[in-house]
Amino acid sequence: MKIDDWLLEILVCPACRAPLRSDESSAELVCTSEACGLAYPVRDDIPVLLVDEARRPGEAT
Repeated sequence: MKIDDWLLEILVCPACRAPLRSDESSAELVCTSEACGLAYPVRDDIPVLLVDEARRPGEAT
């Protein structure tokens, strides 16, 4: 998964507007808000920032 640092700095969670962090092991961008915590998939190095596609905290990948 290749997400440029400058891009990661400006991406926010579509649900709550909190910053996102990269999770290389699961190829996801994860919301840093403890209240939200959604994990967005990255497919072919493209973040899929759709709430409907996000994994809820505690769900299996």
